[in-house]
Amino acid sequence: MLVYGDVEHIESAAAVCASISSMMMACIEMQPSRQRHEILVRAFILAGELVQGLADQEFASKGADDLSELQDAGAKLLLIQARAIMQSWRNGFAGILSFPDDWAAELESLDSVDPVRMKRAEGYAFYALYPESYIEAALISNLTPRTVVIGIRSIGTGLAALVSAALGAEPAYSLRPTGHPFERQLHVTPALSERILAEPETDFAIVDEGPGLSGSSFGCVGDWLQANGVASGRLHFFPSHAGEPGPHASEPHRTRWRDRPRHVVSFDDLMLKAKDPRRRLHTWAADAVGVARSSWRDLSGGAWRAVRYRDPSLWPPSYMQMEKRKFLMEAEGGAWHVKFAGLCGSDVDKARRGSLLSEAGFIPKIAGTCYGFIIEEWLDGTPFDTRGLSRRHIVDHLGRYLGFRARHLPARNGGASIQKLCEMAVFNIAEAAGSDTAGNLRCVIGAPERLSRRLRRVDTDNRLHPWEWLTATTGRIMKTDALDHNAAHDLIGCQDIAWDVAGACVEFQLSSKERDRLADLVGREADCDLRDDVLRFFEACYLGFQIGLWSQAKACVDCAEMERIESTIKRYLDRLPGLVRP
Repeated sequence: MLVYGDVEHIESAAAVCASISSMMMACIEMQPSRQRHEILVRAFILAGELVQGLADQEFASKGADDLSELQDAGAKLLLIQARAIMQSWRNGFAGILSFPDDWAAELESLDSVDPVRMKRAEGYAFYALYPESYIEAALISNLTPRTVVIGIRSIGTGLAALVSAALGAEPAYSLRPTGHPFERQLHVTPALSERILAEPETDFAIVDEGPGLSGSSFGCVGDWLQANGVASGRLHFFPSHAGEPGPHASEPHRTRWRDRPRHVVSFDDLMLKAKDPRRRLHTWAADAVGVARSSWRDLSGGAWRAVRYRDPSLWPPSYMQMEKRKFLMEAEGGAWHVKFAGLCGSDVDKARRGSLLSEAGFIPKIAGTCYGFIIEEWLDGTPFDTRGLSRRHIVDHLGRYLGFRARHLPARNGGASIQKLCEMAVFNIAEAAGSDTAGNLRCVIGAPERLSRRLRRVDTDNRLHPWEWLTATTGRIMKTDALDHNAAHDLIGCQDIAWDVAGACVEFQLSSKERDRLADLVGREADCDLRDDVLRFFEACYLGFQIGLWSQAKACVDCAEMERIESTIKRYLDRLPGLVRP
């Protein structure tokens, strides 16, 4: 199924270097605090994405990883930043922060006249991967400063620097696996191979997030090292979780993964169970809302349903792997939802957007942010039940909400092109419903290019399911998760508001008359023309995406969750005939 999408952006290297320099200078001048630490981490993440982009440019021009003065400078800069992060973290954010005199020169070496294509580091953006976890994992690994550290691009570029910093090792190397996602391979020039393998009798640390469905990125680096004379017993893995590779892993890779040490410190151990209260998420969140004592409950992985629904038989489905980490914090006088929103400033950006939606009365109040998490008011209420409200009231509220987003929230980033949406929908529906249905759908979609001039990207919600809404005790309808589904780890991104109108039509099973009313309300509020052909196009694409998304979610779930997911997929499939009927 086509579901996921890499978030790439083309930037001026000079502008990125200027941003990194500005943040590092700010850190030097700031008083010791967690806020200073957050800015330091933002500079590090941005530098890692820049070094990755520059390294991939050189790889593309040569067809292999090679010796590079530019990449050497990037590795040295990342190591400088990683050492500062370790110092700040281990000292509880206290103490004077300084950098070696050559940090500016190393950064200046990364300035390129050409634009650079940078990839967003997925773990930092979506999966609550914190750089400090790799520092802690390296500190308890018992590896020596002689260890050769290899990061797997993309995110491994920076993660490897953190391991090097904690070990006291030399700057890390980075390598780019290529090829089929389940059968990755390395291409390394003899000159770089000779440098990496100069001491084959030492230990080698292989660093990345994952493993994913196959673990082939970790696996191919291990294969390459062993093929070049490194004993299997010298390999150490630094992944982001303690689990096994997914079902597409080869047996040799799976066997080596089980045999070799895996050095991991989980998010829970790092942020929730830390001995030092200055390093606990609970402490930061309580400080942000001004409470001294509070309880803490994990709502991640679908656990939020047990709070909102008394009867488990009424639970909606959950794609647990894609859910953000989230918690319920309760204290005398209030309760708050603490949800991961992303590092590198994403939490602050989303909080600003949330404040605008909150002031308009559509979502709960935003209470603040703390190191990658947004804190919002937790509202008492009941899951949205359409049976207790008139259909007209529901449609009118959807119209006001979507019209407000379309008028007041311009697109912050890009999203899939309409051609890509079409490709995704036809492919996913062919997989789920057969080629005949997909062919009929292709006829409904027609030539998507004809719509290009009539579309305008906005900050779409991308998640209009009824379980995303709440009827508060005041009787008001509130959207409970409205800030970042268009910046998720999928290919949709920001679209024309017609995407959300189509989504609302599907999720609330609106009639043709109700659909026309919703389109008219949104069109008048946002000054856009939501014609029938546009809505049919986006509904086709919406169904294709949801069918693909929930089909992917079926991996590794229990029987009860499987039943919920299968029922959800069937609901989307059942809507297809009415859409594709000639």
